[in-house]
Amino acid sequence: MTNPEPAGSAHPARAAGYALIGVAAVAAVIGVTTLFTGGDDDQAGAPPTTSATAGPTTGGPSSDGRPSDGQPSGSTTSAPPQTTTGDTTAVPPATTTQAGSPPTTTAAPPPVTDTVKPPVRVYNNSNVSGLAHKASDDIRRAGWDVAETGNYSQGQIPTTTVYYRPGTAEERSAQQLGQVLKAEVKPRFDGIESAHEGIIVIVTNNYAGASGKI
Repeated sequence: MTNPEPAGSAHPARAAGYALIGVAAVAAVIGVTTLFTGGDDDQAGAPPTTSATAGPTTGGPSSDGRPSDGQPSGSTTSAPPQTTTGDTTAVPPATTTQAGSPPTTTAAPPPVTDTVKPPVRVYNNSNVSGLAHKASDDIRRAGWDVAETGNYSQGQIPTTTVYYRPGTAEERSAQQLGQVLKAEVKPRFDGIESAHEGIIVIVTNNYAGASGKI
């Protein structure tokens, strides 16, 4: 017949067994938690995650109160017009006229006229009486001064002619007077070469009168 254990010795052993079971349960819970969450070392040195879609906001104030220079992601801005650098034809700038101001016009320069008009001597070489005086009146009305009138009887002149001394101011003035009188214009010939200075006009039967004033 077996002797029963004393009642006082069974209680300590049972308490120790419960304690071991509790420790094992706590260890199991800690192990499962560590398996799913990882230890503290797994997070060390990992960069913070950022949202790829978040962009800076345009126009918002920065931390120091100045507007932000950033451009929001996906925003639309008006690009400045591009400058064409190809071969272009230069266009002169347009002339602008202020309202109320008269348009600017450029007056045409006055015609160039010879102000040097040497005195004129008129000689009649025709059979028409008073023809030298008639020609003298036409010449004066055209703007020349007549210094003398008379007759030329030293030879026959074929047509009414205006004579000048070459190399002097008489030449240009004689050309103008010849247009007025519708006469030929020539240098002086030997018979009148040494006569008084100035233009000499010898009128003949074909003299038709002056065409106007120059």
